[in-house]
Amino acid sequence: LNNGVEIPKLGLGTWEIADNKVADAVKKAVKLGYRHIDTAQGYENENGVGIGIKTCGVQRATLFITTKIQADFNT
Repeated sequence: LNNGVEIPKLGLGTWEIADNKVADAVKKAVKLGYRHIDTAQGYENENGVGIGIKTCGVQRATLFITTKIQADFNT
């Protein structure tokens, strides 16, 4: 990043992890040392990812969350 901080190259990909299971996957990944969580709007598991982040036991500021939104998404 332009401030000198580096995003970890290896991250937990949350594609095809059901919303009701992804929180546990996030918590386990963080326990193993992961600090990069990759998400996307199209995965439809944002709620579970959020729960996993909130309950993983590390400060949010220590995590990198990357996401993708659909090109046709309008706000």
